[in-house]
Amino acid sequence: MTNKKSENTAFKKITKWLWITFIGGFVFIGLMFLLGSLEVFGALPTFEDLENPENNLATEVISIDGKTLGKYYQENRTPIRYKDLPENLVKALVATEDVRFYEHSGIDFYGTTRAVIKLGRDGGASTVTQQLAKLLFHGEGSKSLPNRLMQKVKEWIIALRLERQYTKQEIITMYFNKQGFLFNAVGIRSAARIYFGKEPKELKMEEAAVLVAMLKNPRQYNPHREISKAKSLLRRNVVLKQLERNGEITMSQKDSLQKLPMVLDFSPEDTGYGVATYFREYLRGFLKSWVKDNTKPDGTAYNIYRDGLKIHVTLDSRMQKYAEEAMQEHMTNLQGVFNKQQKKNKNAPFYELTKKEIDYAMKSAMKRSNRYKRMKKAGVSDTEIQKSFEEKTEMRIFSWKGEIDTIMSPLDSIRYYKHFLQSGLLSVEPQTGHVKAWVGGINYKHFQYDHVKQGKRQVGSTFKPFVYATAINQLQLSPCEELSNTIWTIPKGKYGLNEDWAPDNADHKYGGFKTLKNALATSTNVVTAQLIDKVTPRNVVKLAKNLGIESDILEVPSIALGTVDLTLFEMTGAYNTFPSKGMYVKPIMVLRIEDKNGTVLADFTPKTKEVLSEESAYTVVNLLEGVTQYGSGARLRSSAGSYPDSIVSGYPYKFRNPIGGKTGTTQNQSDGWFMGFVPNLTTGVWVGGEDRAIHFADIGRGQGASMALPMWALFMKKCYANKELEISTKAFRKPASMKIELDCDKYQKDEDGNDDATIEDPEF
Repeated sequence: MTNKKSENTAFKKITKWLWITFIGGFVFIGLMFLLGSLEVFGALPTFEDLENPENNLATEVISIDGKTLGKYYQENRTPIRYKDLPENLVKALVATEDVRFYEHSGIDFYGTTRAVIKLGRDGGASTVTQQLAKLLFHGEGSKSLPNRLMQKVKEWIIALRLERQYTKQEIITMYFNKQGFLFNAVGIRSAARIYFGKEPKELKMEEAAVLVAMLKNPRQYNPHREISKAKSLLRRNVVLKQLERNGEITMSQKDSLQKLPMVLDFSPEDTGYGVATYFREYLRGFLKSWVKDNTKPDGTAYNIYRDGLKIHVTLDSRMQKYAEEAMQEHMTNLQGVFNKQQKKNKNAPFYELTKKEIDYAMKSAMKRSNRYKRMKKAGVSDTEIQKSFEEKTEMRIFSWKGEIDTIMSPLDSIRYYKHFLQSGLLSVEPQTGHVKAWVGGINYKHFQYDHVKQGKRQVGSTFKPFVYATAINQLQLSPCEELSNTIWTIPKGKYGLNEDWAPDNADHKYGGFKTLKNALATSTNVVTAQLIDKVTPRNVVKLAKNLGIESDILEVPSIALGTVDLTLFEMTGAYNTFPSKGMYVKPIMVLRIEDKNGTVLADFTPKTKEVLSEESAYTVVNLLEGVTQYGSGARLRSSAGSYPDSIVSGYPYKFRNPIGGKTGTTQNQSDGWFMGFVPNLTTGVWVGGEDRAIHFADIGRGQGASMALPMWALFMKKCYANKELEISTKAFRKPASMKIELDCDKYQKDEDGNDDATIEDPEF
């Protein structure tokens, strides 16, 4: 009996203290609420703060077909609206993070009570609104218990204010826009693009579950990191289970989804990753210049990393993808052939250089490196810098099979990287000047020199059409006009020459006559020499400048053979004039710039100038068609055979449509070019070593037709395969009235005195 009494007394005491603790806890919470409201624990955000929480919004680069090519940011955040959030993502969030989200007013008192009683063993009780309050106004929780309690009270008060001020949809939208997902992904839109390569609206249920799983702890449940992949998969399946428990999916759906493997399309949006990396770096410089000359309405400067600008560019994301794929396919193959040849080169990868010259080239490369510049800026002596470049260290290096972790000295890495052939590709639409694809190199992370806009290299025979165009425009010459295939000498003193100039043909074959069309197709030097002598170097330079070439060009006869150094950007813009009927349309990359609200801040239109008559331009096109019919570009039309070491990627090409183009090869095969166009697309390609002394040993592998043309062909095949792009297979449109005779049979009859065919005298 006594024991029973004692037990009852003890039970009553425990019950009493439980009630005291329970009621006291709520009194304490109420008191904390009161003190928090009075800002005893520090200032709370004002109404204005809640309306405009500080955001760093990424500037977004948007292609002409509406795809995001990349961003500039301090935080990689691009806002999204509620209507663009998929229903499965919202349901997964509510089911996993806050099942009573639509019922509470910011604080889930049921969940809070459960958390207090179970001491947090089944998780905390933070609602989505509380988590948003934390994200917006203080970030990570304090490790100090008193401070954490104060923060918690603030979260509760801010959560209540948020619920009064915003709808549930707005709260969910803000929450998804503010969350971080690692790898510079801030906000659900960045996360969806980086982990799955798609917009949030396109996320499948199992993909949405992966991202919601990350909300608990982005690092611990990251699906990309090798160390956390398994945990991420388990957590994803927990989210799917919660969806089933909440009645959002059936048991069978849950079971099917949980069995699916976790498939990512991981595409980091750092400068060194993703698509159009070289273009985006060029664009960054363009925007920095633009913001200096354009201010906000209040007079302050725009910040491309924080103001959420939208840059609409001319690039087509599909064509950019095809261009990068074509570059990778061809350059991987070409590099393999080059490496085989270098095994026989004792000074690999250099030719024609003495040891002293090689040492100088290496030292120059060292001084251009970021490592050298940083050490020099820090005041380190040249001796110490040299020593540091000779010490082996751990590093990750580029290879066509993927990055390699290795140990080598920085100096050895410089020589290693010099073995790689470099490349550039630029594609422009003739009628508009819109740049459609821009590939500045083989890998931006490891090779940050842009071979579209920065690199200037000798252009070789690709310059010859400018000489022919000058002659046609001035003298109204027909492609059927014949010139002697014999050595042509321009004497010393003429055009300021210090000695006689008489170039040889590359094949050293002479005799007879050649039509202009045949001479250009076979790149006959002696005919080009005669033409530049007829029209003068000055007039050729004048035309080249009108074609948009800004680099200096000496007014000397040797430019006819392409001794001048030009950029791929200049060359492609110049060639673009021929299919655009003689109208030079300056290549344009940016269409418009908008602010974060979509207000247009600037529109851009291309500059145009008539350079050639439509008749002259069409005649040049006719000449350049000959190059791909029976000249150095004829392999584009071949349907059989192969080349040494399968060097021509994707061969045979089997093109049947009209194509104008010209190959170019410089001395010692240092540079390979191919400039090609169809009626609505002009594409230029350059391939070569970092230094001119890095090249193929033989002309068979080192000519433009082998180094550059295959990349053009691969790119065009991919473009033609996508019918939505509407790349033309039609003939070039002939002017309604042509005084220049293009039919060589008719032209020959007239030359022989046949009265049935007449040709008018040239105007000048």
